[in-house]
Amino acid sequence: MAQITTSQSKMNTDLKDYSAQHEEKTGPYADDLEVDALIVGAGFAGIFMLKTLRDRGYKSVIFEAGNDTGGTWSNYPTYDELRRYFDHVDKVLGIKKDCAFNTVVVGARFDTNSGRWTISTADGRTTKARFLAARRYIPDWPGIDRFKGVIHHSSFWPDTEIDVKNKRCAIIGTGASGVQMVQAWGPQAGHVTVFQRTPNLAVPMRRRRLTVAEQDRAKVFYPELFRLRETSFAGFHYDWLEKNTFDDTPEQRKATYERAWKDGGFRYWVSIYKDNLFNAEANEASYSFWAEKTRARIDDPHKRDLLAPLQMPHFFGVKRPCLEYDYFDQFSRPTVDVVDINKNAIKGLVETGIILEDGTHHDFDVIAVATGFDIVTGVMTQLGLESITGTKLKDEWVSGAQTYLGTTVSGYPNMFHLYGVHGPTLLCNGPSAVEVQGRWIADMIDKMERGNIKSINPKAEASAAWKEHIVEINDKTLFPTTRSTYMGGGVPGKKVEPMCYAGGLPAYKVEIRQAMDSMEGFEIAWKWR
Repeated sequence: MAQITTSQSKMNTDLKDYSAQHEEKTGPYADDLEVDALIVGAGFAGIFMLKTLRDRGYKSVIFEAGNDTGGTWSNYPTYDELRRYFDHVDKVLGIKKDCAFNTVVVGARFDTNSGRWTISTADGRTTKARFLAARRYIPDWPGIDRFKGVIHHSSFWPDTEIDVKNKRCAIIGTGASGVQMVQAWGPQAGHVTVFQRTPNLAVPMRRRRLTVAEQDRAKVFYPELFRLRETSFAGFHYDWLEKNTFDDTPEQRKATYERAWKDGGFRYWVSIYKDNLFNAEANEASYSFWAEKTRARIDDPHKRDLLAPLQMPHFFGVKRPCLEYDYFDQFSRPTVDVVDINKNAIKGLVETGIILEDGTHHDFDVIAVATGFDIVTGVMTQLGLESITGTKLKDEWVSGAQTYLGTTVSGYPNMFHLYGVHGPTLLCNGPSAVEVQGRWIADMIDKMERGNIKSINPKAEASAAWKEHIVEINDKTLFPTTRSTYMGGGVPGKKVEPMCYAGGLPAYKVEIRQAMDSMEGFEIAWKWR
């Protein structure tokens, strides 16, 4: 169908590396395509949005930079289970027939007269749409291009499996991708060295494969579980305890922690005491329990102190904890090591490996750069979006992101985003946040159709008030104490500010619905009047 024009042997660092020239010129690949809604990205959010809008009669397509459904997930290591899930979704819902893959959006401009967006892609196509729904950080180390081995960034992972058997492997970064790779490569590689700046305060996944019979019995409860998710703070089927940490005795606290730890998942993050992310002393108590449990799994004293220090590196949970099943156990292998780059940073790369600031040299065959990416805002600033006054979103947001309701941006009429900046996003179960916002977007489009509304544009003052609201809620938590992805701190030089709505999914749902009912925060252009 398409020919990728860039080499997969180098480390891809830009979405344009995935652009392709398409032989097919029909359907979602047609030039001068006209649709009701164009959706950027075929991940959870994009697929939910496509299905919802199609079901309501809107002609909609997805432009996806990758070569398959799954969005960001499709290029991450160890994604096999998610791949099977997205394939099943396509089999049931027929998603791919309305998707253009290896299609990278590089520009979008709104025409106030026609009330339509014109979207440009890297391969030269243009598409017109009434509605636009939008859904990586590469360190500047000297010598990256000189390294003679295999090197990839975790968010641009190749389709082909990387052979690490008997290889000397480096994993730079201990975020979600770093944790996954340690678990996958630890048992296989000749040697793994993990370069860590900050310990990952990961919690047990407790994964268990359900039998078909168990799944069939559970299906009767699905409607209630789906409803229950949207009543909890973080969009799960469990929630905070309705009491504070020190309302309990030390014995009761330990029993509570043990129960959440044993049950696994994100329970130890958002299903213990309700003051855990708001009160410093309460948080210290939860960290002490985490450290006790985790340190017991690491044999080597030096590695133990780096991976699970007695003194917490930051408040527990203010950086999203990853789920792990044997991450910490891998470091008890003599072939898995950890290097602290907080005090002795990476200076650069040479042909054979990595050099630290003190001159220490590490030789490698394979390097995985798991340093994350420009999360939340980056997915929008890379699209080449241009406002109705001619400014670029990427320039506007240098001094800080501005949205209204975490779904719209002033100056960009009829553009909606979900699972992005100023929504629940990273503080929430992804699919739960996507469904709440996706239904809101579809309902807003329906409301515009019924009311003969050509376009809606958030008022600048409404956006400013929403930003103040986001900051006010966030300041009541412990999140501002740490430079994290929640605070836009994943990329050096980026403004540190709250990225997410920290009031919980139920409160967010109420607020955006009230705003839709009143429409006071929008400038409205009518089809006729």
